[in-house]
Amino acid sequence: MTSADDAGCGPSCTCGTPSRSTLLTIGAAAPASRLGAPPLAGGTGRHAVPQAIIPAGRFLMGDANGDANRGDGEEPRHPVTLDGFSIDTTAVTNDDFARFATDTGYRTEAETFGYSAVFHLAVAARESDIMGPAATAPWWIGVRGADWRHPGGRLSDAVGDGLGRHPVVHVSWNDAAAYAEWSGRRLPSEAEWEYAARGGIDGARYPWGDEAVDAGGWRANIWQGRFPTENTIEDGHLTTAPADAFAPNGYGLHQTVGNVWEWCRDWYSASAYADAATSSPTGPAHGTERVLRGGSYLCHDSYCNRYRNSARSHNTPDSSMGNAGFRTVSG
Repeated sequence: MTSADDAGCGPSCTCGTPSRSTLLTIGAAAPASRLGAPPLAGGTGRHAVPQAIIPAGRFLMGDANGDANRGDGEEPRHPVTLDGFSIDTTAVTNDDFARFATDTGYRTEAETFGYSAVFHLAVAARESDIMGPAATAPWWIGVRGADWRHPGGRLSDAVGDGLGRHPVVHVSWNDAAAYAEWSGRRLPSEAEWEYAARGGIDGARYPWGDEAVDAGGWRANIWQGRFPTENTIEDGHLTTAPADAFAPNGYGLHQTVGNVWEWCRDWYSASAYADAATSSPTGPAHGTERVLRGGSYLCHDSYCNRYRNSARSHNTPDSSMGNAGFRTVSG
C-alpha cells in the first residue's frame, strides 16, 4: 500500500487539503481578510443530532496493523482509560448547521474570508471565482464564494441541491467549536473520537473490523477508480454521502471513517503519543494545528489510506475545505 505522503500528501495537510494560508498564495487578487465572527448571542442550544452513550473503558490507542502513514504520529500504541461520554451518531449536517446559523447569525470563516478549498471535480462556480489550484495538491481549487451553503461555489446550493442530511463542510475548527458552544456540547478529544470510532472492537483497522472497505458491499464513502481524475462511484457518491448512509459501528456511530474528516479538540503534534497521558488525555497544551480524524470521500489506497480508526491528520484552525466537518460530545 502506498502511503499518502509518498503519493504527494505532505505532512501539513488533510490528505492534500491546503491550509488557509496556502490558498492565499493563489489567484490574481487577494480575498478579503477575516474581521472576526459575531458573538453567539441568542443561542438556544438546539442540537438535533442523536447521540450514543459510550461506556467508560480502556483501550489501546494507535496503529495496531502496520498501516501508519509516515510522520502522522500514530505510534507508539498506548493504553488509554476514558470516562463515559455521549457522542453524536452522525456528523453535524447542513440542516443542523443551518439551525445554528439562523439562530445566532454566525458567519463561518469561509464566508468572512470569502473563499474555501473545493475538490476540482466538485467546482460549481463562475470562471471569475476560480482562484486557481493549490501548488502542493492541484486537485484542490481555491474558489471564491465557496462555503457551507455553497459547497462547490456560488453556483451550488446545499439546500436546493438536496444536501440537507449530508455533513456540513467548509467549516473550520473555529466554526465547529462555535457550534459546539451554542449546542452546549464540545468537540471530542482525539482519544474519545478513536475509542468511539472503534465501536468496541479494540485493535481493528476499521470500525467494523479488519475486512476490506468493499467486502460484501461498500462500508464507507471513499474514492474508487484512479485518483484524482476518475471516480467510478461504485459506492454511489462522488463527494459527500448522507450522514447516515452506511451501517453504524458497534456503538451506533455512522461513518467515522470516510465521507468527511472530523475536527477534534486537540492540538496536533506528531510526537504526542510518546508522552501522552493514559487517563482522559486531551493532547498538547499548545500548537499551531488541530487534529482531524477519519479520512474522507477522497481517500484511496494509492493516495490516502487514512480512512482507518487510528489514522491522524491536521490543519490550521482557520482552514476550511469541502471534505471536513465534525461531530460533538458531552460528558
